[in-house]
Amino acid sequence: MTPDLPLWAGRFSRPPAPEMQAFGNSLGFDRRMWREDLAATAAHARTLERAGILVPEERAAIEGALASAAASFDAGTFVFDAADEDIHSAVERFVTDRLGDTGAKIHAGRSRNDLVATDLRLWVKAAAVRVAGGIHALQAALAGQAEAHRDTLAPGYTHLQRAQPILFAHHLLAHAFSLARDFDRMLCVRRAADVSPLGAAAFAGTSLPLDPVATAADLGFGAVFDNAADAVSDRDFALEFLAAGAILGVHLSRLGEEIVLWTTSEFGFAVLDDAYAQGSSIMPQKKNPDVAELARAKAARLTANLVHVLGVMKGLPLAYDKDLQEDKEAVFDTADTLTAALAALAGLVSTTSFDAERLSASVGTASAATDLAEWLVAAGVPFREAHHAVGALVGRLGAEGRELTSATTEDLVAAHPAFKPSALERLDPRRCAEARRSHGGTAPERIAEQLARMKSILDEQEAVLSGGGRGPAELG
Repeated sequence: MTPDLPLWAGRFSRPPAPEMQAFGNSLGFDRRMWREDLAATAAHARTLERAGILVPEERAAIEGALASAAASFDAGTFVFDAADEDIHSAVERFVTDRLGDTGAKIHAGRSRNDLVATDLRLWVKAAAVRVAGGIHALQAALAGQAEAHRDTLAPGYTHLQRAQPILFAHHLLAHAFSLARDFDRMLCVRRAADVSPLGAAAFAGTSLPLDPVATAADLGFGAVFDNAADAVSDRDFALEFLAAGAILGVHLSRLGEEIVLWTTSEFGFAVLDDAYAQGSSIMPQKKNPDVAELARAKAARLTANLVHVLGVMKGLPLAYDKDLQEDKEAVFDTADTLTAALAALAGLVSTTSFDAERLSASVGTASAATDLAEWLVAAGVPFREAHHAVGALVGRLGAEGRELTSATTEDLVAAHPAFKPSALERLDPRRCAEARRSHGGTAPERIAEQLARMKSILDEQEAVLSGGGRGPAELG
């Protein structure tokens, strides 16, 4: 076969048209899977040796060539050829160029269909762990700020309107707990990807006596495929990674949105560290929350990656179709986007200064209304009646140009005869926050419990990331 023709060219009378080759080649983006391809090729060589297709010397020579390729990749000196359609053909061509007929044996019992699925699964397994590490760092930053502001009074919001007084730690921990679910989703992604497809060949298996179970163990997979056609066509693991990434992106966007709001002059709740803000090219006074804004925008990109691959997969007949090549750019982009966003946000959150006085002063004067209504409920008044009475009180005081905090005992009794002077205590925002002792609430003792729970979650995550906790012992 002519060296500059692809492996499959034997059946064809003419080489690929340049336009067709340029359109179909994936080397420009899948070359980042060179480590995975070298590992899968080495494992396949050992499988071929166990099957008696390679003698030990041939297997050793192939592994030596693969080691040379790894050194070239590491040094940035690997030379690609015009016939290299993708990283898989590049590695195989490299081995064959050096070993001749011995290298030409490496593809026996193997298809690019099962090889590409193997490489991508290995890559996603490692990427899910890397993203989980970034999630952990951002969670830790939020928990650190929550600990620092466990006593800081702040306004809680619904509909972006001041609602009820809270401790600021309660709000920060809400973001941290949502990220804990993202961490667990990434571990689920890793488990979904932890199935070896190597040995499925094109889609129907092979007549050669290969042992895919041994190959799976060799590559560190926890399981092996059950059906060869499913093995080469399944991209559920990639969709799960993209879905988990899109959900995480939404969480990062919501945090970014709040940081944008908090750092405005109108809110004034937070001041960004200079290292995590950017200025204006024309307005010298500006200090812009670019990291938070980009985190907010990236959610659209992450969502689009998921929708793109869902669209690719929805109409594909079994088993392998070239359409599946479209999975990688979306997966790679999601991993890159999340890795960068998580690192930047972790740094931003950990270095941001929150203005405790401004937060406390912004609680709002009507925020005790719910507490007054609940005071009446505790006194035996039906909630609907209590709600109406307090709402009417707020309306009447507002019409008089007064705030709820200015209410007197006479005002309360006029609103409802069940009110007693002790109800005036509920006009104090801090007392309102302290009174919310229900599970998960914002009372100091509940915040202490949530901080302790978050510390426990972070400790569990550290154990998992180091390989010593629940889940697989080897996470790389």
